[in-house]
Amino acid sequence: MASESAFIGYLMEQLQWVGPISGRRMFGGYGIFLEGLMFGIVFDNTLYLKVDEDSKSDFVSLGLPPFIYSRGAKDVALSYFQTPEEALDDSEMLITWANRAYAAAMRCAAEKTKKPRSSV
Repeated sequence: MASESAFIGYLMEQLQWVGPISGRRMFGGYGIFLEGLMFGIVFDNTLYLKVDEDSKSDFVSLGLPPFIYSRGAKDVALSYFQTPEEALDDSEMLITWANRAYAAAMRCAAEKTKKPRSSV
């Protein structure tokens, strides 16, 4: 298995076709961003992509697991799911899945701006 830094380097090179992506270490993993929106997480040499209600079923139907981390005695699932293994070896497929993840990130960001803030 490639080192995590080699894997991240490979992903960052491949994902440049999505747009001018950037990345940074965070939460013991690595976040992948485009235009300020995080659409991917790398943790333990696994790429997880952002999902929302429109795209989650695509991942679930393939039996792909969500990104889960432990917080105390509790497991927490984030809205990121594992990328299909075959996409990691097929640049066009990876770009397609990454574009869908970025679209999910944009929809989630748009939803957050629509929600009215509660007044205290």
